[in-house]
Amino acid sequence: MEMLKPPAETLYEVELRALREEDQGKRPPNWLLSPAYVRDFIIGRDKPALLNGEEITITRKFYGNDVLIERAVVTLAGNRGLMLVGEPGTAKTMLSELLTAAISGTSLNTIQGTAGTTEDMIKYSWNYAMLLDKGPSEAALVPSPLYNGMKKGILTRFEEITRCPAEAQDSLISILSDKVMSIPELDGGVLFAQPGFNVIATANIRDKGVNEMSGALKRRFNFETIKPIHNVKMEAKIIESQARSLLLHSGIDIDINPDVVELLATTFMELRTGMTREGYKLDTLKHP
Repeated sequence: MEMLKPPAETLYEVELRALREEDQGKRPPNWLLSPAYVRDFIIGRDKPALLNGEEITITRKFYGNDVLIERAVVTLAGNRGLMLVGEPGTAKTMLSELLTAAISGTSLNTIQGTAGTTEDMIKYSWNYAMLLDKGPSEAALVPSPLYNGMKKGILTRFEEITRCPAEAQDSLISILSDKVMSIPELDGGVLFAQPGFNVIATANIRDKGVNEMSGALKRRFNFETIKPIHNVKMEAKIIESQARSLLLHSGIDIDINPDVVELLATTFMELRTGMTREGYKLDTLKHP
């Protein structure tokens, strides 16, 4: 099936299959790869993996602080959630997608935070036709991504968590603390999280409309700050890699001019820093 933007588990399906076949390390409950192989999948490695006798190159997908990746993987193997924060465009969403694809096999179990996000959207809602017909029941319950994550023991992504109202954010506190979701509408209704469940949240630090997280919720997360890349050559390499991937999946066969890519990377870096390579001052980019 053709997709405009394939999820990470589809885009890197062959690499993931090869790593799973090779991986003999100890895996946390419900993880599809061991922590070391999750790291290899995200930052790449020199040694190819074998799949049905064919060598599969494990490419680097995230450019930045490799130690941050290790800390993120360790966090997800524990009981605390992972919070990725940083300026817009620093690949927070991409990293959360890669982590969930490698660990749980799907990056689609996602809550998208907005100003209109409610507690029902985060926890669960109801099929009101069935609710009125037969009353509260598991059949009438409409699970949220968080509910599915707890029930199946997989990771749940929460994008742009600080764009949600504070009361919606705080509905996560007890779940992250006790790994239990109460469903008072059902008689004795309690959902216990299965091993492997955790939450990866992302938050921009510059966007307007951001709602400050409560101290109680912050304590349930380990924070990792993803900083912009300040190396033109590395940024050009990222742009070229992403452009090649998009062109490949779009069926477009054209050459990428490295000089044009480096010019783009240089221009964006000068606009971010407010200084040209020659030392002239510029107006920096303004965030809306």
